[in-house]
Amino acid sequence: MAETAEALAAQTNPAAQLIERALSRAGGTPLVEGNTIELLIDARQNFDAWLAAIRGAQRSILFENYVFSDDDIGREFRAAFVDAVSRGVKVLVIYDWLGCLGSSRASFWKPLIDAGGFVRVYNPPQFDRPLGWLSRNHRKLIVVDGNIGFISGICVDAKWLGRPAKHVDPWRDTGVAVCGPACHDMSVAFCGNWSTLGDSSDFDPGPTPARMGDVALRVIATQPRSAGVFRTDQLIAAMARKTLWISDAYFVGLAPYVQALGAAAMDGVDVRLLVPGSSDLPLVARLSRAGYRPLLESGVRVFEWNGPMLHAKTAVADERWARVGSSNMNMSSWFANAEMDVAVEDECFAQCLARQYEKDLQNATEIVLSNKRISKAPSATPRARRPMRGAGSTSRAAAGTLRLVNTVGAALGNKRVLGRSEAGILLIAGTLLIAFAFVTAIWPRILAWPLSLIIVWIGFNLVAGYMRARRRSNKPKPSDQSIV
Repeated sequence: MAETAEALAAQTNPAAQLIERALSRAGGTPLVEGNTIELLIDARQNFDAWLAAIRGAQRSILFENYVFSDDDIGREFRAAFVDAVSRGVKVLVIYDWLGCLGSSRASFWKPLIDAGGFVRVYNPPQFDRPLGWLSRNHRKLIVVDGNIGFISGICVDAKWLGRPAKHVDPWRDTGVAVCGPACHDMSVAFCGNWSTLGDSSDFDPGPTPARMGDVALRVIATQPRSAGVFRTDQLIAAMARKTLWISDAYFVGLAPYVQALGAAAMDGVDVRLLVPGSSDLPLVARLSRAGYRPLLESGVRVFEWNGPMLHAKTAVADERWARVGSSNMNMSSWFANAEMDVAVEDECFAQCLARQYEKDLQNATEIVLSNKRISKAPSATPRARRPMRGAGSTSRAAAGTLRLVNTVGAALGNKRVLGRSEAGILLIAGTLLIAFAFVTAIWPRILAWPLSLIIVWIGFNLVAGYMRARRRSNKPKPSDQSIV
C-alpha cells in the first residue's frame, strides 16, 4: 500500500506528524489513502444509491442498521436482498433489537432467511444481562462486494422520506459513498460486530481494494466504551483554527466537550451548532435546550432547524476536515453504542460539506441571548409542524435523562446559574421526588420489595457472569486463523 500520511508527514513536518498520530490514536484507526467519496443528501438520494449497489452486487452484501421498518422501504430492501441471494450473492444483515421494536418483527426476515441469507439481531433482552439493553448497535453501514461502502445516519424507514401527500418534507440527513481501500476497514468493522453475535467463520472480508482516488479518511468504528468518536471530537474542537460547524440530532454535550467548544469560540473560532427545532418528544427537546446557555455565553452560535426533523450527524472544521456518520454528540453514542463514522481529511469534500451547511442554515433559526434570556433571533422563520411521534432514535431518551441529571446536579451543587427552561425541569424533578418520598414513608414495602428483587437479580447475574467466565477459560484456544 502507498505510504500513509503519517509517513509523509514524518519526512516533511514534525508538527503535522504529531497531529496525524494524535488523530489516529484518538479515533483508534489509521488514515487510509486512495479513496473516492461522494456526499449524499437526505434519504431518497441515499436509498437510491444503496439499492443500486445492492442490485449490482456480485459477491457479498454486508448491511447493518439500527431500524428496519416493515413498510414500503423496508420491504423494498428485503426484496433486493432476496434477489441478490438468488444470484449467488452472500447477504449478511445485522439489525438492532430495540431499534426495530415496534417497527418490525423477527418474522419480517423470514423470506430472506428462507432464501439463504444470514440475519442476526444485536443485543436482544437476556435475563442474565439486565443492563445489556443500554448498549445498542446504532450503526448505518453497507458494504457491497468489499469495494463500495456507505455510512450515514439514515435508518431503513419510510419516515425519512416525509409525507409528500400531506406536504411534510423529508427528514434532513446526510450520508457518504466511499470506494477504495477504506472499504476494507468497513468490512472488518462489520465482521467484528458479526462475530460478537455468533460464529465468526461464515464470512471473510477479503483483500483490501485497490486505490480508487486521492481522498484520505479514517473509518471510526466504535464499540461500547471505546469512545473513539468522543476523543476525536474533543481533539478537533481543540485544533480548529477558523471554523467548526456541527450538525447533531440529539445534542447533549458533556461538560468537557461543551467547554472545548466554548474555549474554541472564545479563541476566535467560528463555532456553530445546528440542531432540530422540532422533536417528536417535546420533553426531550426542552431538556436539550436547557444546555444552550453555556454555549451561547461563550460565543457558540446555536441554530434550530425549521423543517420536520434534522437527523444529520456531521462536523466540518476549517474546510479541511469533516466527519459524517451515525454518532450523536451525547453519552449514548459516545460511550454506550456501536457506531460508524468516517473522518475525511480532504479539502474538496470538506468544502462541499461546508457549502451544504450554509445552505441548511437558510432554513434554520438562530437562538440568541437577549437581556440574559434565551430567545429566537428577530428574523426567525416559521417552523414546520412537529415530526411524527415515535420516529427516530431511542438515544433521545438517554440524552434527555442525562440532561435531567446534569440540571439537577447543577442545582444541588450550585455549580452554575440555571436558565428559565431549566427551572421548569427542577420543578418537575422536585415534585416527583417529594411525591415518591411521601408514598414510601406511608407504604415502605412499595420500595422494599422492588429493591429486594433488584438486588437478587443483580446477585444472580454476578454468579452467571462467573460461570460464563469459567466456561470461556476452559475452552481450547482458537486457531490463529481469523476473519479479520
